[in-house]
Formats: sequence, C-alpha cells, structure tokens
Amino acid sequence: MKEYKPDHIEDELCFAIYSAQKFYTKFYSQALKEFKLTYPQYLTLLVLWEEQRPMMIKEIGARLKLDTGTLTPLLKRMEKDEWVNRTHVPEDGRKVYIELTKKGKASETKIKNSVKTCLDSIDMTYPEYQDSVNAVKEIGQKIKKVDETLEDLYE
Repeated sequence: MKEYKPDHIEDELCFAIYSAQKFYTKFYSQALKEFKLTYPQYLTLLVLWEEQRPMMIKEIGARLKLDTGTLTPLLKRMEKDEWVNRTHVPEDGRKVYIELTKKGKASETKIKNSVKTCLDSIDMTYPEYQDSVNAVKEIGQKIKKVDETLEDLYE
C-alpha cells in the first residue's frame, strides 16, 4: 500500500473503525437503556442465548475476545442484576459456569426487538448490513494474520 500517507486522522482506517465503534456503542446503549444493560453485557447475553447451555467463563471470553479479568466483574454485575447465575465447580473453585436466569431467558425477545427497532432506524438495507459486517470481519482477519506473523517474528 505505497499510496498510504497518514496526513489526516479522518483518512485513517483505524480512526474510522474507532469512531464507528464509539458511535455504535452509544447507539446500542439507547436500545439497552430500559433493560439497564451495557453493550458488553448485551454481547454476553447474545452468546448465552445462542449456546443455550451453561458456559465456562473462559468459553464466553473466547467468543467475546475478552480476558477473564474483564469478564469476571461484568458477570458479577449481571448476576447481581439477575441476568445470569454463576456456579463454581466444587472440585476446582477456579472453574465457574455461567447460565441464564429465568429473567435472562424470558427477556431475549424483548431485548432483541428493542435492538432491531434501533437498527431499523439506520438507512441501510439488510444486504448492505451484511456486506458491512463481512467487510469489517475481513479487515479484522487481515489484521489478525499480520499480528500473528509479527508475534512469531518477535518471539
């Protein structure tokens, strides 16, 4: 990419992604406000709704690309707010399973409808939405591949 010249922040892909992520998080917070959920909590619920089984914190972290240190306080708050139950494995107290409560299960449709209503307000067709998701995923995969190569070089 020899034409690349980082002269203006507005022309940077990293800044475009960063800005979009900030707008998106704020945008989603409006849809989640009535449920008193944060965006990361919503993502956690999405994983649990999708899997429909108790999951170890480590599994959830792998899906969300979050480490245990970030996920544990988030899950403690979700437990306090009765979205999930945390169950320690008696043989190994470090292993903790997370499962949806009745409230967590019963709220799925209402929460998803709230998010859908919010997304419906964007002037974007579903094929455009899918193309955008795929483009961002592709960028992420390219960066991940380069990042893994750099890790190998510096080990």
